[in-house]
Amino acid sequence: MISAVLIPLLFWYYGNQKFEEINVSVMDIGLPAKLSKDKSNLNSTFEPLRNWDYKKIKIEPGKGKENSNFYVSEVKNLQKRNKKNTGIEFILNKNNTYGDFASLLNDMAITQQETYAYDLEKTGHFFATVNYIDPNIEEFKYECFLCHDVISLNEVYKLNLFDKIQQFLINLPKEAFYIMFGFLFLVNISMLSIKERFQMHY
Repeated sequence: MISAVLIPLLFWYYGNQKFEEINVSVMDIGLPAKLSKDKSNLNSTFEPLRNWDYKKIKIEPGKGKENSNFYVSEVKNLQKRNKKNTGIEFILNKNNTYGDFASLLNDMAITQQETYAYDLEKTGHFFATVNYIDPNIEEFKYECFLCHDVISLNEVYKLNLFDKIQQFLINLPKEAFYIMFGFLFLVNISMLSIKERFQMHY
């Protein structure tokens, strides 16, 4: 009985530590397409945006995270200005670290900056471009046909036992599965031991 309680707890403690060691985070970024020789894919590359009016900011090697607040404020100012064909050019060089690059991506997420690009083909710099919104465009007004309508359902779906069990298992923390696995493992060993003893007596 002591083993049935103690071993699952050990599974949970050491298994959770190992999980944290191997658990890695992944960042996803789309790179602009390379310009083809016939320039047929010009609009899907960075080339149409290359000659915009960019404010240049040099990223000091290894200090991307340290200066994150400054970069965030600059991107927010870019958004507030809302000026056509403008942006920020974050200058990176061979001395910059992966952490500097990752910090810039994080800054884009913080500011909810939707348009940015990494110019891998020529400069190796990171560009945040303005997502220009025309202030003179009036919001389209339309008649609402379903406003103030009441939609009612005659039948209410009731969860059956299988659905309740499934919902319960989905909401369990991962640590609970370590305990359950350890308990079932010990029960299995115990059942084999009982079976062997039963065979020996008879």
